[in-house]
Amino acid sequence: MLYFPLSARQASAFVTIEFLFFLAIGSFASGFINGLAGLGTALFALGWWLQVMTPVEAVATILIMSVVSGIQGMILVWRSINWRLLSRFLIPALIGIPIGIRLLAYINATVLTTMVAFFLIVYGGFFSFRKHLPNLTRETPVLDSTIGFCGGILGAVAGMSGALPTMLCSMRPWSKMKQRSVLQPFNFIILGLSTLLLAWNGGYPIATLKIVAVSFPITMIASFVGIAVFRQLNDDQFRRLLIVLMLVSGVILLIKEYLL
Repeated sequence: MLYFPLSARQASAFVTIEFLFFLAIGSFASGFINGLAGLGTALFALGWWLQVMTPVEAVATILIMSVVSGIQGMILVWRSINWRLLSRFLIPALIGIPIGIRLLAYINATVLTTMVAFFLIVYGGFFSFRKHLPNLTRETPVLDSTIGFCGGILGAVAGMSGALPTMLCSMRPWSKMKQRSVLQPFNFIILGLSTLLLAWNGGYPIATLKIVAVSFPITMIASFVGIAVFRQLNDDQFRRLLIVLMLVSGVILLIKEYLL
């Protein structure tokens, strides 16, 4: 069994204003963005939490907060889920996860993260400033499955399971609910399985569970606020939001990888 103790600095910092500040900011940012778009929890929390947590603690907290904040989103989209469409992404992703775990020993995660970040910045930057959005109307089951498979691998290697599915969904003229009914359950299930695997391997000692307990109410409130904003967006606004989030996510990935 794995055991991930707090360092002396984190152990003493748990009761400090600094620790609570960074924990609260990261919790609110991650919960809000998950409620708003159904993804992006890790990207918007990690930079804050790494200031006061060890990497393993931060990842463990992000995983479980992604799941709990995603519950409200799952309730929102449950009746809209097209399981046949979702399975095109999800089943190949489940196959890709163990492959990604095996590839961890051979792939340089920094290089992979940089490549994905660059791709997100180019795509998000290009379409963020265009009047017309991309318009992929035809059915692409092979492409969907390929994207899902790659998303599973990326999730295992670098925690970025939703990057490629988000990019593909943003290219389609779907309603905001249809897009979210793919992205929300995809990320919820992939990250939920990752949380269970981490818990099975001892990734949630008492110290980490205390952090989770403090983060939980803030994340849930922020997720509720994010969902309220989501309800106010029209379909085109939501598609543009996804595209802008890809641009922002790419920039954050580079900052996290090279400056933090």
